[in-house]
Amino acid sequence: MNTKKLVAIALLIGMGTVLHAVVPGFVFGMKPDMMLTMMFLGIILFPDTKSVLLVGLATGIISGITTSMPGGFFPNIIDKFITAFVFLGLFMLLGKLNKSIISVAVLTAIGTLISGAIFLAAASFIVGLPGQFAAMFAAAVLPAAAVNTIVMIVLYPVATTIMKKTTFTGQQTISQ
Repeated sequence: MNTKKLVAIALLIGMGTVLHAVVPGFVFGMKPDMMLTMMFLGIILFPDTKSVLLVGLATGIISGITTSMPGGFFPNIIDKFITAFVFLGLFMLLGKLNKSIISVAVLTAIGTLISGAIFLAAASFIVGLPGQFAAMFAAAVLPAAAVNTIVMIVLYPVATTIMKKTTFTGQQTISQ
């Protein structure tokens, strides 16, 4: 993995961290997970196993640290790690369709729903939920899926434009 790719992933995770930290918890301490959008964008831009492993673990740890849900640290790590690889699998299954804005938006919504279900299931087993699974899913995960999808629709074209102007081969070009 080259330095440019690591920097790009770190920037996405950093932006996700800020979004995750500033959004308040409103449903039994749960909050919409805006960091997922950045994780998904990182996977879309760098769909290789090493990058997905890095982005999944890093976002899991950081979202665990910044969570407002009591006992949410380990469920966040479990959720992001599993969701990252499920998202990669779904992204790869789409083949040539995986670069369209519609595909990316649908994948973001599906990925957010998967992430929310995994998080709530893990939290239920590890620390217990402060409310019913279905109520928490409806109150926090469904709105997060909508918001993450809208944010991805805005960010994806910007990110792809930037990526087209950037080389990640590790080779420097010298112009005279």
